[in-house]
Amino acid sequence: MSDRQIHAVILAGGSGSRLWPLSRQHLPKQFLSLDGDASLLQTTINRLSPVVKAENILIVTQEAHAKGESYHALLPYRTLFEPVGRNTAPAIALAAACLMADGADPIMAVLPADHIIKDEVRFREHLSLAIKAAENGKLITFGIQPTRPDTGFGYIKAHRGSSIDREVSGGTCDTNGVYTVERFTEKPDLATAEQFLKQGDYYWNSGMFVWRASVILAEIRQHLPAVYQVIQTILAESRAGTPFQQAVEEHFAAMPSISIDYGVLEKSDHVSLIPCDIGWNDVGSWQAVHDISAKDENGNVLQGNVIALGCHNSLIRAEKRLVAAIGVEDLCVIETADAVLISKSDQTQRVREVVDALHENGATEHIYHAKVNRPWGSYTVLEEDQDGFKLKRIEVAPGARLSLQSHNRRSEHWVVVAGTATVTNGSEVITVQKNQSTYIPIGAKHRLENLGTEPLHIVEIQVGEYLGEDDIQRYEDNYGR
Repeated sequence: MSDRQIHAVILAGGSGSRLWPLSRQHLPKQFLSLDGDASLLQTTINRLSPVVKAENILIVTQEAHAKGESYHALLPYRTLFEPVGRNTAPAIALAAACLMADGADPIMAVLPADHIIKDEVRFREHLSLAIKAAENGKLITFGIQPTRPDTGFGYIKAHRGSSIDREVSGGTCDTNGVYTVERFTEKPDLATAEQFLKQGDYYWNSGMFVWRASVILAEIRQHLPAVYQVIQTILAESRAGTPFQQAVEEHFAAMPSISIDYGVLEKSDHVSLIPCDIGWNDVGSWQAVHDISAKDENGNVLQGNVIALGCHNSLIRAEKRLVAAIGVEDLCVIETADAVLISKSDQTQRVREVVDALHENGATEHIYHAKVNRPWGSYTVLEEDQDGFKLKRIEVAPGARLSLQSHNRRSEHWVVVAGTATVTNGSEVITVQKNQSTYIPIGAKHRLENLGTEPLHIVEIQVGEYLGEDDIQRYEDNYGR
């Protein structure tokens, strides 16, 4: 098969709430750097080379990510936007239909964007084997060799006596083969997980799959007709001239929310498994981050400006301030500019409960950071007061500009502290130098630009009865918002 017929679909629409306070709705964990300098998404893309070329990568994500804080992380890859979250089955069906829209029928590797794999060479070997099996019509899933009786994963039982290794690779039956799947099991209790580990033919469900696009769509047609019907509607409209993404926007929400495992794979007779021992971790908690990170002689993972005295087996991460810890053990301490998490290491799965509580309380600390990235640069909220003012620091990258916009309920005062600003204020366009300021009245159409070669920094003072980020009307925007 030509490498142009092998595509990767990367699912990057999750919220990553268990890694709060670093992960937020507007910048979830797949766009964060947790193990090195690259984001989890970019690391996922990098490990596919040279099996899958960059131009054959399709990222399925939320539109808010693509046009907000995660804008640069998605460049220059092809993207599909989910208008609402509908779990993995609709996302995969949509991607398969998109890849087949021009008449092709490629092999597609489906990968979550937020996993870590230490043995990338071994991963690519398994991926190549999976591609061969998928060419023969198989639905391939990667099963992770369990290292402990974990209750946080679903399990897959492989039927060891029916390896299909010979038909896909000409080899003999061994642990690197391809085995038929006997059954899927949802997250078990501890006693059941311990029994699975003893039996030796159960594997963690990694959520990584390989199959031909037409084969998975046929399975979806059989087992999830409600999903398939919506996909056909989207395809029909796109063939009639409606842009594919526009058709998605109009019809995607009509699909049920269901996982590909529960909706299709558990019911199919064509699923096979490749056992994998590749240093895999789904980074589903802060304890998992501790597990994958380099540790000091006391078992600590210390990141950022941290002083740890007499501490053991702890993860302490400082994003903005100094964090000092004395005599703590088995703790996770995560500091950001606007929140601090302190948890026993074995309780970090409960972080999602904190996020739920923030949502119920109408808070915003689970939605975005104090510093918010934008396609044009970033802004940082320095102070906000209930008396009706907000103080921000705004950075505009060289050559970038904000949208032409207006606000109905606030005015803005801009003071340039570095660089030179080009400001549209109503019908007037002015240049504002360092140590100069300008005033934007309520309702005025305005725009901030950086025509220089150095970053532009301004301090913005907002005054008004309402200072929410949704008080904005855009008239022109370089980023399609």
